[in-house]
Formats: sequence, C-alpha cells, structure tokens
Amino acid sequence: MEKIVLFLLIFIATTAINAQEIFFPTSEGKILVYKMFDKKNKETGMLRYTIKEVNISGDNMDIIYLVESLDSKGKEEFKEEITLNKKGDVLYFDMSNFINKSAFQQDGEMPPGLEIKGNNLEVPINPQPGTTLLDANIEMAIKMGFVNMKIATNIINRKVELIEDVTVPAGIFNCYKFTGDVTNTVMGKKISSTTAEWYTRGLGVVKSESYDKNGKLNSYMVLTEVN
Repeated sequence: MEKIVLFLLIFIATTAINAQEIFFPTSEGKILVYKMFDKKNKETGMLRYTIKEVNISGDNMDIIYLVESLDSKGKEEFKEEITLNKKGDVLYFDMSNFINKSAFQQDGEMPPGLEIKGNNLEVPINPQPGTTLLDANIEMAIKMGFVNMKIATNIINRKVELIEDVTVPAGIFNCYKFTGDVTNTVMGKKISSTTAEWYTRGLGVVKSESYDKNGKLNSYMVLTEVN
C-alpha cells in the first residue's frame, strides 16, 4: 500500500514571497532526493523531486515538479510532472497528483480506464502547534485485466503537533511535526495507519513515518540529498 499512494506532503517547504513564508522550495532546478525503508530498515525505493518551473501572479504561485519514482537499485519506475498551488494564505495539493502510477502501469503505459477523483489537501502558510487541519480524501477506480479495482484513501485528524530538531542523512533541521490518521480501502478491505511528517523551512519534508493501528512502525522515509 505504501507504494500506491505517495507521501502526501512531500513537497512542503518554505520560501519568501510578498513578506510571507510558504511551505515550498521554489528555486527552479532544485532537486530533493528521498529514500524509503520498511520496518526492518531495508531500503524499498527512492523518490526524486525536481522543480521545473515557478509561476508567480500577485499573491498566488504555481510550482511545477518532475516526480521520479525509483526502486531500491535506482531503476526508474515512473515519472510525471505535477503542479502545486498557493492561493493567498493556503497551499493546495490536488490529491489525484499523489498517486504512484508506477504501481498500475501495463507494458509501460497507464491503462485507459483509470479514474481518479478527490479533494484538495490544504496546508496553512504559517502553521501553529496545536492547530487542527482539514481532512482530505481520494478515490481511484481502475480495470486491470479482468479485475475491477477500487482504492480509496482518507486522511483525518490532521494536526500540527510541535516544533523540534530532526536528524536525517541530509543534515539536522528544525522541523514542524504534522500527524494524521489514514484509512486505505482496497477492494473493500480497510487498512488503518497513522502518519507523522517533519517539515523544515526552506526545504520541505525531511522525514516521514507510518505506523500500524497498534502504533508499531510500518515504514519510513528520509531526505538524503539536496542539490
């Protein structure tokens, strides 16, 4: 399941615009590399994000990223461009952009029957510890051979927990910790988990962890390179 839905807040970082700071790296050409691990610390894959283009209009901003999904050996599985938006004091993430489509490719192509819908995941520009954030959801339907697959993800109880220092391979960062409860429904079967993500100003997410319903670590991701 971890490879179906990408970590939803992967891009959150910050930069200065109109005397405000927002959660996004916005320098064209900047590259962020992450490695993913299972609960036994075995590397399961890599994610690479490259800022391709930044468009600013007044107090609004659109950022175009090239997203590349790689396996544990560095072999590319899938890549695509997505656009993230800032409008006023809020960042908007189109949930349909965060599906790891490499999990559904057939002979290198996406099946024609893929349908994705969902709302925007919203993040305030200036989060405060103790703040509760809005829920988010996404639904997907796809036909793979003779199988009609339906997948839904709901993120609830989103909160800004605290500010703390976090150490990852890319360095030591002062971070905001965000948490939330995630329910994935695949073919009628529900899987519940809890997520925790740490974001630093200037780069974005530096660490993410996923726990099962009993609070045991399932998987995690860390920032390894910034170029």
